[in-house]
Parts: sequence; structure tokens; C-alpha cells
Amino acid sequence: MATIAGRTFLEERRDVLSGTPRAGFVDRWIFVGMAAWFIFVVLVGFIPDAIGKVQAVQAGLRPPFPIVLHMHAVAMGAFLLLLLTQTVMVATGREALHRQLGIAAFVLVPALVVIGIVLAPTMYYQTWDALQTAPASARAGLQQILSIREDILLLQISAGVLFAIFVTIALRARVKNSGLHKRMMFLATAVPLGASIDRMDWLPSSLPANPWATDLWIIVALAPMLVWDVLRNRKLHEAYWIWLAIYVPACLVVDFLWDKPAWHTTARYILRV
Repeated sequence: MATIAGRTFLEERRDVLSGTPRAGFVDRWIFVGMAAWFIFVVLVGFIPDAIGKVQAVQAGLRPPFPIVLHMHAVAMGAFLLLLLTQTVMVATGREALHRQLGIAAFVLVPALVVIGIVLAPTMYYQTWDALQTAPASARAGLQQILSIREDILLLQISAGVLFAIFVTIALRARVKNSGLHKRMMFLATAVPLGASIDRMDWLPSSLPANPWATDLWIIVALAPMLVWDVLRNRKLHEAYWIWLAIYVPACLVVDFLWDKPAWHTTARYILRV
């Protein structure tokens, strides 16, 4: 009986791991790699941009960073580090600690959403205030920047709403559907990566004409996890179908409204300027 039980376990184990130890290793560590990859993408996009802006502040070429911007950087950094830590916990078999630490997401996610709601208009108002006091020779350039910020507001609203929706789906699935839970956490985190990707001016981009290239680069950032899943399971996991069913229509709405006079009027109404 022990032999039969042991054989049954091994057969099930081989089926789960596609019969190879290598597949089992990747199953454990692919999500750790994805978390590290996301952090890398953020650092590559934001570090050069931040250095340039700090130098501009020091030279008096732009106003100091608002406190809410620092809050956003800290909160997003904490969330990415939490994601990395959580994947390491699962990969090393410490599921109980993973569940305990996961409670932090219930604090970080609402904080990120609230900070984002404050940050978007704050950055807009900086440009708006500069426009009101700028000499005539500088107003045309500032007006163009303001128009671009109104379009970027579309991306910020979309990213904030989508992030909240996808994380909510992920957290609701954490007990009954771990496969959906872990994938959706990464699919949610990928959406705000667009802010970092847009700062990589060496990447092909469609901005400021339209944001479709950013939408595609976000999918490219997800490629390692997505490709492994398809190769591993011979099908697209339900998490991706749910994500695409929400993400693609949202992108189409943003693309449709982008740089439309009606949107600029609406943005100024929202921002009360």
C-alpha cells in the first residue's frame, strides 16, 4: 500500500510539474523573477528622470517636488518590495508567513489609490500656477505642457481605477483560487508600470500623439510570466482573460478621448481651472 501511495503521489507530482524538475523550479521562482523584473523596470525609468528633475530644482528651473510625490514614491516602493517578499515566501515554502504579511496589502493599496488621487491634480496645478505668472514668451510652451498633462490625466485615472479593480480581484481570490490570486497581483502591478515606461525616452513611443505604445509595452513587461504560463499549461490562464477583458476596453476609451477638445474641457472642469 505504501508503494502504491508513493507511486500515486509521484505520478501526480510529475503531472503537476510536467515531468521535469526544471519546470518545478521555474514554477516556484518565476513570480520572484517577475517581482524583481518589475522593480528593475521602475528603477530604469525613474532614476534618470528623478536625477534630471532634482538638478532642475537645484538650478531653479522648476518648483520643488510636492510632499505627495515623495509619499507616492515611498508607498509604491513599499508595495513592490512587499510583492517581492511575498513571492520569496511562497517560493521557499513559508506560506503561513506569506498570508500574515499579505495583510499589509489591505493598507498599502488604499493608500496608493488615495495618494494617486491627490498627486495627479497637484502636478497639474504646478504647471497651471506657473502659466499664470509666466512671461508672454513662455506661455505658449507652458500651455502645451498643460495640454499634455490633461491627456496624461487620462492615463492616471485609468491606471488608478484598473489597479484598484485588479488588486481587489486578486485579494478576493487569495483563499479559494491561489492561481488567480498570484497572477492578478502581477497583472494589477503591471498597469502603473506605464509611468516608468513613459520615462524611458530611448524606447519607441507613440506619445504625445497617443498612448497605444505604452499599452503595448505594459504587455511586453508581462511577457515572461505570460509566455511561461502558456508553455507550461498549454493554455491562457483565466487571470489573463479577465485582465484583458477589462484592460483592453479601458485602453480603447483612453485612446479615443486622447487629445480631444471635449476631453480637455472635461479635464479642466474636473480640476476646476
